[in-house]
Amino acid sequence: MARKIELGLDTFGDVTYDADGRPLPQDQVIRNVVAEAVLADEVGLDFIGIGEHHREDFAISAPEVVLAAIAGQTRNIRLGSAVTVLSSDDPVRVFQRFSTLDAVSNGRAEVILGRGSFTESFPLFGLDLADYDILFDEKLQLFTELRKEKPVTWAGQTRGPLENKTIYPPTASGSLPTWIAVGGTPQSVVRAAHYGLPLMLAIIGGAPMNFAPFVELYHKALDQFGQPRLPVGAHSPGYIAATDEQAKEEMWPHYVDMQERIGRERGWSRMTRGQFEAEAGPDGALFVGSPATVATKIVKVAKGLGLNRWDMKYSLGTLPHEKLMRSIELYGKEVAPAVREQLAAE
Repeated sequence: MARKIELGLDTFGDVTYDADGRPLPQDQVIRNVVAEAVLADEVGLDFIGIGEHHREDFAISAPEVVLAAIAGQTRNIRLGSAVTVLSSDDPVRVFQRFSTLDAVSNGRAEVILGRGSFTESFPLFGLDLADYDILFDEKLQLFTELRKEKPVTWAGQTRGPLENKTIYPPTASGSLPTWIAVGGTPQSVVRAAHYGLPLMLAIIGGAPMNFAPFVELYHKALDQFGQPRLPVGAHSPGYIAATDEQAKEEMWPHYVDMQERIGRERGWSRMTRGQFEAEAGPDGALFVGSPATVATKIVKVAKGLGLNRWDMKYSLGTLPHEKLMRSIELYGKEVAPAVREQLAAE
């Protein structure tokens, strides 16, 4: 059961609307994300994660560059990806970019590695989607070797071998914090345990407590692989306003449009208002409502899953920057203190 929890934020850099309902240019969206992260630091949140995408509706394709800009304007908040699509990147370059970020942020960098639910990066970088599984398996294997920050000798099928190579720059601490993001497959959970990496659950639909068997599997696998007990985190969409009704009314049109846009590509049916209300309810995956409502839900899930960290995916399609800023402010000033107080009182 969680007694102390870190509370963070995630964004994919969704292209948002201006006051007249028009899409902002991507350069302005990126500057707005930096401002959102600065506010998150000011209100005492623990982490900001920046997602990687290569699409018209998401502005950020180079998270580490944005995170470096954030590092220069913040002091305490930790900085990471959400997620780095390792399958379509080079593990050496990923390590170098994040160890450099670690240097410029004075030790605040971490990386969340994942297979990625969007596949645009594969053809963009000349990779075959048929190699989806082997690309991730081999590159994760290499990355875990690089994290040891010692000379690496490695060979595989997906890139050239390394022979006694040291990668620079090293991190000051000698260990780059690294998580594995999992969407809900047992194989991915076991893989995270095998490599001795913390687990980040992407809970974007259904009841969060449905993920309890994955947490149990993770702990069992850690034991079987002789690994120590490691952190478990979760990431879910969320939005906070003064009242439950205000939060849902402001979120709904932007969220359903985003779901429909992505759903057209993946064969989803359009989300109904009833489905949205169910997901926004006490047992759903959407953490939307007043500060008290959202805090209560975070505490319930944190205790139920034994979480060490919970990240709110606060970007919600075209929902405007100004509303996101208010949601972040309420999260840091009202939700986070309430969550920490309730968990400490257990």
